[in-house]
Amino acid sequence: MENNNALAEYGDILLPEDVQKILQTGRNTVYHYLAEGKIRSLRIAGKYRIPKLYLLEFMYPDKDFMDKED
Repeated sequence: MENNNALAEYGDILLPEDVQKILQTGRNTVYHYLAEGKIRSLRIAGKYRIPKLYLLEFMYPDKDFMDKED
């Protein structure tokens, strides 16, 4: 099974349902991660929107996906 880019079929902004499919986990788990800030997200009109970059940061915490200036 080739897995060059498992996220290629998704847009740059993910819905919680997309994250659920990608992580192969339940709805409650995804919303728990979002509410706790384990997966960073944006709230737009009261709904979670997850930039793909934020999900990658969650999935690969040891990788640096962006230059962070503090």
